[in-house]
Amino acid sequence: MNYRRAEIKDIPGILLLEKKYHKNSISEEDKPDGFIGTFFSENKLKRLIEEEKGLVVAYDGDRLIAFANSASWQFWQTWAVFKPMIDDLPNIKYKDTVLSVDNSYQYGPVCIDKYNRGTEVLFNLFECSRLLMKDRYPILVTYVDQSNQRSFQAHSRKLGCEVVKEFEFHRNKLFVLCYDTTNKTQGIIIN
Repeated sequence: MNYRRAEIKDIPGILLLEKKYHKNSISEEDKPDGFIGTFFSENKLKRLIEEEKGLVVAYDGDRLIAFANSASWQFWQTWAVFKPMIDDLPNIKYKDTVLSVDNSYQYGPVCIDKYNRGTEVLFNLFECSRLLMKDRYPILVTYVDQSNQRSFQAHSRKLGCEVVKEFEFHRNKLFVLCYDTTNKTQGIIIN
């Protein structure tokens, strides 16, 4: 397995994985095993790679099997869904710290091909992402759809993200989870 920061050449593989597991296109058979709710255009992915430098990918040989997005709140502010999340940051406290656009960033979505779920890929992808962002932001924030129990269990139980509140947007109920980026995870990056 190879884990690294994404490059422009990775975009076609990311788009394929995204289409396969997005909640609007995933098969009903696969939906209970997890899905992603945010869609990225090729241009947004390019900005994420070049400007934010927070997109990580995992490869098994020459096959892209996973990706995880991380970006500043400034990157997300142009999306309608993130505006209320950004506005709500001052109402969220994590480990005695009130969240802001300066001390936290948005992590996700994370997408792992179903054949690689339940393996070390989640831990290594998360650790690779944490390493890219930890010097810029001490707090990771992620939102998980409450109907996506597989993702919730992966983030809370396996990765140790802590639920700090619940959030509702357009009748979608989400968990808000945080993680202290100074804490190393159990991921071991092997290239």
